[in-house]
Amino acid sequence: MRELTSDPLGDTPTSRCRFYRHICGLAAGIEPELGRITVRADTVSAITMPAILGQAVKVHMQTRQCTVGPIISHPRSQRWTFLVRPDLPDDVPLFSELFRLNVTVSRFGAQIALPSPADRHAGLRVWIEPPRDMFRPPGAVVVEAIRACVGVRPPGANR
Repeated sequence: MRELTSDPLGDTPTSRCRFYRHICGLAAGIEPELGRITVRADTVSAITMPAILGQAVKVHMQTRQCTVGPIISHPRSQRWTFLVRPDLPDDVPLFSELFRLNVTVSRFGAQIALPSPADRHAGLRVWIEPPRDMFRPPGAVVVEAIRACVGVRPPGANR
């Protein structure tokens, strides 16, 4: 299993983008003027939340033997983004429920910024859990972990 290189001389936006495409199955592209790497939300989605909730969700999933998959930290805004399968319904009540928790889901077609070597000095995006292959957890699993961490039952659940 290949991993992201920690060698700054061998890690460029182009090599990182190639890794994302060929090893991780992410249709990533580079914005040349910035060196930013993005992927369109279609075969992947993203759930973004405050870092403190993200830490709790990660631990919750791990203690239940769930593989967490790739997680991005946004140090400046203190938020985490979980890359997930695009299996969540386009459901206003679900998005409203998550919005009240300060959690957002990338809608189809949104651009998801991935960590790039160009971000290294700016501290914009870094991997908490880097991608190692094409695995991404179901979005529904992450949503259930969010609900468990904040003590919210899904709508319609027996009380």
